[in-house]
Amino acid sequence: MNQAVDRSARLQLEDLSHRYPRTGEPALSGLSLSVEPGELVAFLGPSGCGKTTALKVIAGLLRPTSGDVLVDGRSVLGVPPESRGMAMVLQKPLLFPHMSVEANVGFGLRMRNVSKDRIGRRVGTALRQVRMEGFADRRPNELSGGQQQRVALARALITEPRLLLLDEPLSALDANLREEMRGLVKEIQREGGYTTVFVTHDQEEAVVLADRIALLFEGGLHMYDKPRAFYDRPASRRVAGFFGATNFIRGWARNSAVETPLGHLKLARNAPPGDITLTIRPEAVRLEGGENSFPARVTEVAYLGTRVACSLDAAGVELQVALPPQARPHEGEEVTARLPAGSLWALEE
Repeated sequence: MNQAVDRSARLQLEDLSHRYPRTGEPALSGLSLSVEPGELVAFLGPSGCGKTTALKVIAGLLRPTSGDVLVDGRSVLGVPPESRGMAMVLQKPLLFPHMSVEANVGFGLRMRNVSKDRIGRRVGTALRQVRMEGFADRRPNELSGGQQQRVALARALITEPRLLLLDEPLSALDANLREEMRGLVKEIQREGGYTTVFVTHDQEEAVVLADRIALLFEGGLHMYDKPRAFYDRPASRRVAGFFGATNFIRGWARNSAVETPLGHLKLARNAPPGDITLTIRPEAVRLEGGENSFPARVTEVAYLGTRVACSLDAAGVELQVALPPQARPHEGEEVTARLPAGSLWALEE
């Protein structure tokens, strides 16, 4: 483990709640989780779910109604933002327009009365980290949006934060720049070992960047796990739907088997007995015979370049299927579909 990782902190949120002062409506409700040293956690969810509120509470820009924020086991609620050892990058870079890139990046160190020589060395290092070493003398209005965001990131990194807080820093960029910046953020975070909380409403962004994802709805935590778990074993139908699941099958479970309108379906693991809902990803559905197979009719086909999207009707149950691009199903065609046991997951309601 390198020195940067050793400097990173463990973050804990304990039963964190916050209410809007004017309305009294909850913005956060009992949020509890931990972020391990050197880990990147994405706070994910739709607009208004509380993810940015949580970030502001961590940063000290908002005080929670109740609960606590701990860094390495110590509460920081009474610590001012500038003394928390954190750096924050916002959606808009908010660079000083009258300052050069070099001056913008070194601003935080100048406020701490760091020597000019040391600032110069640290600015050079930070600009190399974000691949902007040739832009030190430029002004913000001479930079593209992506370049401005790199400068904002360098300004945060130069303070050597123990916690890096990123509030949708890539959302204003176009698709190509956003993808490029994702790679840069991930590279910098891994190399520096920064404990990082990254707020986003973009599911793909969270999956690409995060070690773990905290999915929030209406201020509450609905699932906290590694990205793959949200696809393979979602905690609820709402979580599955947010991650693009479209296939939901009602049934009656007994051990590792479920009676459904599609017939008797085997599961790879036991399900809670009684009424349940099964889900399966469209890309996991197979057009073939075997265990868990049944007759179906193709109702719609769409060629999407990298895949063929196909809708099936099976005993009144609509299923979405993602097939490889060379597949050639036809509307109205009678097929045999199969739901592999290892890809079926029983949802909590």
